[in-house]
Amino acid sequence: MYKSPNVGIFAKSNDKIVLLPHGYAETKLKKITDILEVDPIFVSIAGNRIIGPMVVLNNNGMLLPSTASEDEVLHLKRVTGLNVSKLESKLTAIGNLISTNDKGAIVSPLFKNEFDKQICDVLGIETHTMSVADFNQTGSMIVSTNDGAAVHPKATEKEVETISSVLKVEVEPLTINGGIPYLSSGIVWNTRSLIVGNLTTGPELIMLSRAFKM
Repeated sequence: MYKSPNVGIFAKSNDKIVLLPHGYAETKLKKITDILEVDPIFVSIAGNRIIGPMVVLNNNGMLLPSTASEDEVLHLKRVTGLNVSKLESKLTAIGNLISTNDKGAIVSPLFKNEFDKQICDVLGIETHTMSVADFNQTGSMIVSTNDGAAVHPKATEKEVETISSVLKVEVEPLTINGGIPYLSSGIVWNTRSLIVGNLTTGPELIMLSRAFKM
């Protein structure tokens, strides 16, 4: 994806759609939509093509940063049919700060619990605030479907237990792209499939298959 192993930077998916930047190569479009079994939606977020770090998405709703335009919000509401809302925080890379599936959400302490009700209302789940492996970027550290989850390899046993309890899935510590612990940067995922960066090793693929029951 843009000749980069960081596929999660440029796309975000749930079980029905994949958000892609305008100008995404037609030659790759059929492959990504066939693998994920979704419809493509071409978007910009705050006028740029960086999608993954800027969007929080599950099958119920979508959160966008405060810098997203009203036209972007209205467009996404219209074409997805989801609950779409801007999180009015000065922190804009909200996809790096919130990890969610359809059962729960792990939220960065940087939000100081200010947006818990909005997150619950839009995504249709309960939230839990915590850091992971001493990092506050919980959306970067945890990738979850409704069947399984992966977390930064330095997450403590207690953190893994808490994440599993909140997201209601089993959780595996692992890496992506040959040892990168910031998982969401290297994965585009939904319940059916994962697309991973091309530097991901064989052992990492085995761990991913085990974590997500694929």
